Amino acid sequence: EQKIAVKSTAKTIIDLVEADCDVVVTHGNGPQIGMINNAMAALTREVEGQPNTPLSVCVAMSQAYIGYDLQNALHEELLNRGIEHLPTMTMVTQVLVDQNDPGFKNPTKPIGHFMTQEEAEYAEKNYDYVVKEDAGRGYRRVVASPAPKEIIELEAIKGLVGKQLIVACGGGGIPVTKEGNELHGAAAVIDKDWTSSLLAQEIDADVLVILTAVEKVAINFGKENEKWLDEITVTQAKEYVSAGEFAEGSMKPKVEAAIAFAESKKGRVSIITLLEKSKDGIAGKTGTRIVL
Repeated sequence: EQKIAVKSTAKTIIDLVEADCDVVVTHGNGPQIGMINNAMAALTREVEGQPNTPLSVCVAMSQAYIGYDLQNALHEELLNRGIEHLPTMTMVTQVLVDQNDPGFKNPTKPIGHFMTQEEAEYAEKNYDYVVKEDAGRGYRRVVASPAPKEIIELEAIKGLVGKQLIVACGGGGIPVTKEGNELHGAAAVIDKDWTSSLLAQEIDADVLVILTAVEKVAINFGKENEKWLDEITVTQAKEYVSAGEFAEGSMKPKVEAAIAFAESKKGRVSIITLLEKSKDGIAGKTGTRIVL
C-alpha cells in the first residue's frame, strides 16, 4: 500500500524538480507510527522480559521505513524522466523540544492500541504510560505534542540542498531533549506541519508547500456559504484561525504552520493544495497562497 502511494507522490515531487526547484521533502507518519508502536507493544506483552520500545525509537523506525520506499520511488521517477544527476537520500532527523513544554504536563495525543482498564493500569505501572479513556471505546496511551525548537541535523541538511533530493524531518522529527551535550529521546510526537515550517525557515526556502487532500483551504467548510480561498494575507489567515474556521488536528495546524513561515520573512509564500496539484500551486494556478 505504501509503495503504491509513494509512486504517485514521487511524480508530484519530480514535477517540482523539473520546474527547476530545489526540493526538500518532509512527510507524516500517522499510520506507520501507530503500526510500529503496536507491534513493539505486542512483542513486550508476549515475550517476558522484553523491554518496552521508546516512542522516539519508533519514530526513528518510521523515518527509515517511509524514507526507504519514498527515496526508491523518487530515484525511479528521476531515471524515468532522464534525470541522472540528482541523488536521493533520507536523513534520520532529530528535533529538539523543550522538556518544560506544557504539553508534557497534559499529554493529549492518542497513540497505539485500545486497552481494557486492567491493561491500562498495567501499562501505567510498568511502562510509565499516561493512559486516558477514549470516547467509550476503551483506554489508549496519550503522549505530548510539544513545539519544535531546533532541528539537530540542520547544517547537514543545508549542505545538501540543491545537491541531493532530501527526505528529512519525517513524522515531525524524532523528539529529543538536551542535557549538556547529551540528547535524550522524548515520549512525544511533534506536529509534522510545524516542523516543516521550521525547517523551511531555517534553510531559507522561498516557498513552503503543504500538500493535503483538498485543492484549497475553505472557510465555512461544508456549509451553504462555503468559500474556497485563493490568496490571503497573514492577517486574514490569523483572523480565520481566531474565528474557529479550521478544524483542530486537521486544517488548523496546516494554516498555523503556513502563517508562521509566511510571516517569518518578506517575500516568503506558503501554499496549501492538493498533492497532485503541487506544480500548478507553485505556478500560482491553484491552491491557497498565504503571503505577508
